[in-house]
Amino acid sequence: MSVYRGIAVSIAGSDSGGGAGIQADLKTCAALKVFGMTVITALTAQNSTAVTDVWNVPANMVRAQMDALWSDFPVGAAKTGMLSSPEIIRTVVQGVRQWSVTNLVVDPVMVAQSGASLIADDAVEALREELLPHALLVTPNIPEAERLAGFSIRSTEEMERASRRIAELGPKAVLVKGGHLLREDSVTDVFFYKGELTLFEDRRIFTENTHGTGCTLSAAITAELAAGIPLEEAVRRGRQYLRMGLEASFRPGKGWGPLGHAVTPPWLRS
Repeated sequence: MSVYRGIAVSIAGSDSGGGAGIQADLKTCAALKVFGMTVITALTAQNSTAVTDVWNVPANMVRAQMDALWSDFPVGAAKTGMLSSPEIIRTVVQGVRQWSVTNLVVDPVMVAQSGASLIADDAVEALREELLPHALLVTPNIPEAERLAGFSIRSTEEMERASRRIAELGPKAVLVKGGHLLREDSVTDVFFYKGELTLFEDRRIFTENTHGTGCTLSAAITAELAAGIPLEEAVRRGRQYLRMGLEASFRPGKGWGPLGHAVTPPWLRS
């Protein structure tokens, strides 16, 4: 009997520093006992202090990777991360349509931890108009939610309004992450699904080692969906795994450190 609970695919960019992107997604899947596969959309040269170069994978190669995986494997869920050009986004959308990908989590990656932009301006519109309608869930942080919703967010109430506005773009569910709101000791995420709002509030974990948090959360949710877990419970589990990773975060380089992905959540302990 396989040790794996399901199969998940990450459609995202490679982080040579290992803390985010494809690398973080595979580490997350492994920790959650889901078999992770990849469609690499970009190569980045980055470390803990900067992104020094980016090379976008040709769109036909992105599609070839998707076709190779979905034509062979019973993929339970997929996520997208760094999709930096309209051409790549449209190629992914074509693959999603071709292979009837339903459990799709969209992490609308726009800016690296170092502040480097990871998406062209015209790609944001392609993401809004062409990819989000195919998403089961979209997981923006505050700056990403502001670009998608079209207004500034300074409070939980505005996060709630943004989640509803983003839902109008077509995703079945929206999770607006509140880590960027400057509160002393708490963090609130807003989950909008089936017309209802759920607020997840936790104590803030004080660490500067937060590189890859968005990638890790979306990958954890995707992994749980691939294991057959319903969406809201997958979100709860993904958040719990993320918090465990933040508690185990460390600083291997000179700048922002990554999460400690090699943790085992309670539901997988024998």
